[in-house]
Amino acid sequence: MPDQPLQIEELHGSREGIRILRLSGPLSLTNVFGFQAKVRADTSRGLILDFTAVPLADSAGIGALVGAYVSRQKDGRSLGLVGVNQRIHQALEVTRVDNFFRFFATVEEAEQAAA
Repeated sequence: MPDQPLQIEELHGSREGIRILRLSGPLSLTNVFGFQAKVRADTSRGLILDFTAVPLADSAGIGALVGAYVSRQKDGRSLGLVGVNQRIHQALEVTRVDNFFRFFATVEEAEQAAA
């Protein structure tokens, strides 16, 4: 499963300044560089990462998420995670980085919080 491709669909949020990246597939070492490039290129005020179709994130994927958080936090921009499954959430807890992120059940909830 980690060798499967990660597809990233870029969407505009329902409000100005909100961007959504809908991910599909594992966030792993084999595909993390494309993810990092998309996140780094994003200049929106609020970025929402939709993890609903992401079955797992390995240590490289978690590292990329932390990097995204640090970069956005430094610039005063927000980052929200939507639909994170139990497996990924536990990995974030074990690595003690879960407190960096804001988790939401739906994209709509994340958009409301970013507004």
